[in-house]
Amino acid sequence: MEYKLIGNVIPAVEVTLHKGEAMQTQSGGMAWMSQGLTLESNVKGGLARGIGRMFSGESLFLATYTAEKENAVIAFAATVPGKILPVNVSETKLICQKGAFLCSQTTVEPKVSFTKKFSSGFFGGEGFILQELTGTGMAFLEVDGDLVEKNLGPGEVYKVDTGNVFAFEKSVSYEIETVKGIKNVLFGGEGLFLTKLTGPGKVYLQTMNFAEYTGRIASSIPSKG
Repeated sequence: MEYKLIGNVIPAVEVTLHKGEAMQTQSGGMAWMSQGLTLESNVKGGLARGIGRMFSGESLFLATYTAEKENAVIAFAATVPGKILPVNVSETKLICQKGAFLCSQTTVEPKVSFTKKFSSGFFGGEGFILQELTGTGMAFLEVDGDLVEKNLGPGEVYKVDTGNVFAFEKSVSYEIETVKGIKNVLFGGEGLFLTKLTGPGKVYLQTMNFAEYTGRIASSIPSKG
C-alpha cells in the first residue's frame, strides 16, 4: 500500500493498493476511486463495537474497499478545512477525539475509549467518549484546522480547551479541570472546564474548535419571522 496527501484547504489521502489489499472507512468516507475495487459494508467486530463507534462519532457500519487488481486507486477526503494525519498504529498508540477516524488498513481497529473518571467526560463536553486506535498498519485521521504537536516531559502539564485537543499518546494522562473564579466563568469566554494533559508523551492539538466554529455559523443564520 502506498499513499499521498493531496490538497491544502480540505485535503484528501489517495491510496494505491496491490491486488488483495483493502482499506476501510466510515460510511460515506470515500471520495473517488478507480476501477477494480469492490465494496463490502459490515459491522466490524460485532454489533456492540459498532454501537461503540457510533458513540465515538463514527458510523455503525464500516465500508471496506478491496483491490481486485494491481494499482487500484482510492481516495478519502476530509469534511472540514484542516489536515490529515498519517499514523502507523504498529508503532504509535493514540487516543483521539471522536470523529477523528478517516480511514485505515483493515488491520487497524478504531474502538470506543472511556476516560477513567466519569466526571471528566460528563462535564467535559467532548471528553467522555474518545477513540482508541488498536491493531497494526496505517490509519489516517482528520484534523480540524492546523495541527500542533507538543512533547510533554514527565509531569509536564498543558491545559487546553476541550475542542482543541485532537489526540495524545496513551502514556499521557487526561482529566477535566474547572475554571476557577465565577467572573472567569461568566465573562472569560472560555467556558467552565479545561482539559488537563499531563506527560510524559506526545500531544496533538488542533487550531479549529469545531463546536465553536459551527456555533458561530448557527448564530449567523437568520431566524424565521
